[in-house]
Amino acid sequence: MAARRTLIAPSILASDFSRLGEEVEAVAAAGADWIHLDVMDGHFVPNITFGPAVVKAIRDRTDKVFDCHLMITPADPYLATFAEAGCDIITVHAEAGPHLHRSLQTIRKLGKKAGVSLNPSTPESAVKYVLDEVDLILVMTVNPGFGGQAFIPACLEKIRRIRDMVGNRPIHIEVDGGITAENAGAVVAAGADVLVAGSSVFKGDGAAAYRENIHALKKAVQG
Repeated sequence: MAARRTLIAPSILASDFSRLGEEVEAVAAAGADWIHLDVMDGHFVPNITFGPAVVKAIRDRTDKVFDCHLMITPADPYLATFAEAGCDIITVHAEAGPHLHRSLQTIRKLGKKAGVSLNPSTPESAVKYVLDEVDLILVMTVNPGFGGQAFIPACLEKIRRIRDMVGNRPIHIEVDGGITAENAGAVVAAGADVLVAGSSVFKGDGAAAYRENIHALKKAVQG
């Protein structure tokens, strides 16, 4: 299988929410490949962020892929609303409901790419039987709920096992949590091809700073 280009998906969780539309435009101009949307409900994770109305409000700020990570339970009642708001990829957690296969089928029937996410303590076997229903596997390398946490090194081996399990299927392996220029190379070497980065991208102020930060991540995974 040919090596894939590594995609950078800045998480707007780390942006200035008072200027959210401008922040999306700035990070898109700075070289982001996708825009990562962390949706939290204060129930599945100990934080509340934003919902579909906010996604819809910023959708016209860029034509970049909206990569929506639903850290909510139940997720099924909201899938159509997030699809209508403009999300291109909708990722649900394997731990968030009893009918993962059904949730993934629903996302695809809505015409969107389907993703499944795993918390650090959830084994990769949780997605073994849905591999033919997913376009993306999101490996959490921090416990979800808050930005700015440190990467959990033990997750590197988990990424390798998922890459082996995926084989030649056209599935993105995305990693989210504590990604920096210092560990990005090891994460990609383990098998990831999409890096979610919040704090390490939204350092400084504006597109020039964000461009430098994204460049540092991309440089770290080259070669």
